[in-house]
Amino acid sequence: MTAIRKESHLRSIIKGISWRIVATSDTILVVLLITCLSGNCSIEDALKIGFIEFFIKLAVYYFHERVWQHVLKDGVVTKKETLYKTMSWRLIATTMTFIISGAILDVFGEIALYIAIIELFSKFILYYLHERIWLKLPLGKIRNFFFPKRNH
Repeated sequence: MTAIRKESHLRSIIKGISWRIVATSDTILVVLLITCLSGNCSIEDALKIGFIEFFIKLAVYYFHERVWQHVLKDGVVTKKETLYKTMSWRLIATTMTFIISGAILDVFGEIALYIAIIELFSKFILYYLHERIWLKLPLGKIRNFFFPKRNH
């Protein structure tokens, strides 16, 4: 169990950006792998999907974080709760990946499905680890890093 206080909106935004950097990198690599294996290798499509996902999922991630702030209001986060949070995010994010991939690739077939399935597993592990690492970061230190207090 890891004790936490309520996260600030700024921390949720910074956490979302850090997650999107990790997740977008993974998405680009997965899309590139799947499109190359299918014989239609496209770095352009991989970057488009990653770019669109970055911004759309950043907004959705922020709201997901704020909802979980209310769910985990007792101040303690167990590994089991992190697992539940991971599963809820994966359901949302994998569905979005399938839709975005299908829209960019102009087909909601096997390629978009393979991208979503591979990402389901890779991001499940990455998200869980990201959550556990962020639980170790002191809340105030993040805020003070970006907005240092001045001595008057």
